[in-house]
Order: sequence, then C-alpha cells, then structure tokens
Amino acid sequence: MVKYFKKGVKTPEKINSNQQVKKTVEEILSQIEKGGDHALRTISRSLDSWSPDNFRLSDLQIAEIIEEVPIGTRKDILFAQEQVRNFAIKQRSTILDLEVETLPGVFLGHKNIPVEDVGCYIPGGRHPMVASSHMSIVTAKVAGVKRVIAFTPPINGAIPKATVCAMHFAGADEIYIAGGVQALAAMAFGTESIKAVDMIAGPGNAYVAEAKRQLFGIVGIDLFAGPTEILVIADDTADAEMVACDLLSQAEHGPTSAAVLITTSEKLAQETVSEIERQLKLLSTAEVAKIAWKDNGQIIIVNSDQEAVIEANSLAYEHVQILTKDPHFYLDNLTNYGALFLGPETNVTFGDKVIGTNHILPTMKAARYTGGLWVGKFLKNCTFQRCVPAASAMIGEYAVRLCELEGFAAHEAQAALRVKRYGHLL
Repeated sequence: MVKYFKKGVKTPEKINSNQQVKKTVEEILSQIEKGGDHALRTISRSLDSWSPDNFRLSDLQIAEIIEEVPIGTRKDILFAQEQVRNFAIKQRSTILDLEVETLPGVFLGHKNIPVEDVGCYIPGGRHPMVASSHMSIVTAKVAGVKRVIAFTPPINGAIPKATVCAMHFAGADEIYIAGGVQALAAMAFGTESIKAVDMIAGPGNAYVAEAKRQLFGIVGIDLFAGPTEILVIADDTADAEMVACDLLSQAEHGPTSAAVLITTSEKLAQETVSEIERQLKLLSTAEVAKIAWKDNGQIIIVNSDQEAVIEANSLAYEHVQILTKDPHFYLDNLTNYGALFLGPETNVTFGDKVIGTNHILPTMKAARYTGGLWVGKFLKNCTFQRCVPAASAMIGEYAVRLCELEGFAAHEAQAALRVKRYGHLL
C-alpha cells in the first residue's frame, strides 16, 4: 500500500499558474508573429533589458567572445561536446535506410532525411545552461541538419560568453542573443532579419514549454521539456546524504522543479527529510531549492520494488535515479522515464553536463509516449515504393476491390488504370 510521507503543492494552485502561463505565451507569440523584429526588440527590452543593434552575433563578435573565455573552460566544453558527439554518432549508425522486396516485383523502403532548418534554444535565466548547446546543436549536426541557428538569453544584461563559446564549438550556423518565448516565436514565424526554421529544439521553463506546445504544427518540436523533474528510487541500502543530494541537484533549477523520492524504507524517508534540511543550510542556491522542495517535493513509501515500478511509471518523470541493491531490476521493468541513472556511481549531473547521453528529456508525463532528444528526432523517416509492371497489375486488382468496398471511385480508377495497362503481363 502506498503512503505519502510528504506531498507537494495543491493542484488548484498549479492549474491557476498554468492558465496564466498559457495566456502570457499566447500574447507574446501573437506580438512577434504580427510585429517581427520591432516586436522582438520591444519585448526583449521590456523583459531582458536587452536591445542591441543586431540580435545576431557577427563572426568578429563570436571570435572576440571566445578569446575572453578561459582556455581551461574551453577545453572542458570541448571534452563534453566530444562525449555527446561520440554517443550521437553511435546512435546515428543504428538508423539505417531500407529497401526490401516484399512480394515478387514489389519494392518498399524508407530513407532517413535530415530536417533542413532547426532552431535550438539554449536557456539562461538564473544560470547559463552551457550544456544545452551540446545537447541540441551537436546532435542536430550529427543528424545532418544543414542550417542550425541558436538563441540564448542575456544574463543580467550581458552576453553569456561561455554559452556562446559552446554554441560556436557545437557548430551553430547563426547565433542570436535573445531569450524566452520571444526567441522561440522569432525562430518559428521568422522576422525581417531571421529566416524561419522547420523545427525547434531545446529545454526551458514553463513558458518555453508552453510556447513549444502552442507552436507545434507551425513548426516541429523535439518534445516538451519544461521545468526539470527528478525521481529517486531508493531502498534500505541507500544513504540519506546521497538521496538528499540527488534530489536537491534538480530542485535548485527553479521554484517549479519537482523532486520525488520513492522508497521501501520509512527510516530512509525520515532521514532524507532531515538531511535535506541540513544540506539546504549549506547550499548557495538554497533560496530556490527550498521553495522547489516545499512546493513540489514528495516522498512516497511503498512496500516493494514492484510497487515502486507502478508508482514510477505513473509519474513518468524526466530523470530517474536508482539507488537500490538491484538497479537492473528497474532497467528491466520501468517503461516511462526520460533517462535512467543506475546505481550510486552515476547521477543526473553526469547526464546533464558531460557523460554523453542527452539531457533534453520529456517532462510533464510526456515520457509515456516519447524518449529524449537524439539524432532520430532530427530525421524524417520517409517511405517509398516501386513496382515492376506485372506486380503493379497484381496489386492493382486488390486495390480495385478494396476501393470499391470503401466507395472511393477515383481511387478505384487509379488502380484500375494500372491493371488495364499492365494486366496482360500477369
């Protein structure tokens, strides 16, 4: 039987917040669609105190910015990007084109064609999300995308230099300094100075996630990657220090971040609450993490690993950290998650920053129907077919009867014409 040792914020508060986010996003998207560059500048000035002569950085500006980034930082960025690139290349090698003869003279196949224009959003806000440059831009380039543009917001009125460095190293063809919903709108609709893209990728806050939801159809999107979520599944072999540390690692992202512990040990649940209080006193980002834990933190006590799987699959969280005596049980049995971190030797931070798997992952229960960003998201699996004449006539006879069954006269005529032309070959 499931027991809630700690619950998060009340549902009506979340609903009210979501409604306000939706309304705000609608207004900004409408302004950018109608007003183009002028609207982008007006909103950027109002929200970010940012109104440069040109939102796009020139090659000279990029070169000067990179020179100001310490060499050690540049090396760290390149190391992380190499890990992401290596894994993406391995993933790409598993995606194969196909052509097969399914019946004598009938050939079916598919090609994996890269999206041509992609816009990558690199969040900023409280912290420069340098690693998001690797995850979206590098992955798109490995997939074969011809044009990748990237937006990132200014931070406290200044260009985030390390992020720009990462965007450039990752292979961005155009780099813009602008943030939030207005940046996604500019990429989707295009403006007088920005060519619209075919697809948008990248994580962000609740406003960015809602903007992607509203823009879907106008452009493609990678997935809904809103405020971060972490689920820790732990048993009596885990220690409270590590559990608390892992939960707070994502709670510090923002006040809407969700952190949940599912455990078979009530003792661990009690110790974790105390340990979180202790660590919050030492954490420089405690002001944010404390609110996230208070409003969105949960502790759920279950009776067994099997019951933990049921609860975890229902949550369908972005990050799932396994701290149990048999982590592979969860690898074998969990079905709804963005990324899985097996055992105490690994953690979400490794995945977020450097190990090579992608950190742009589904949130808000989207893990029920999609995985995270990978090269396959930037590829269109497009089918084709061809027939030899005799096969065309043979398939045509079936098609004629099936079209007649459904009452589609023009469809029937199309099939019948092939039977008429090639039927003598049967």
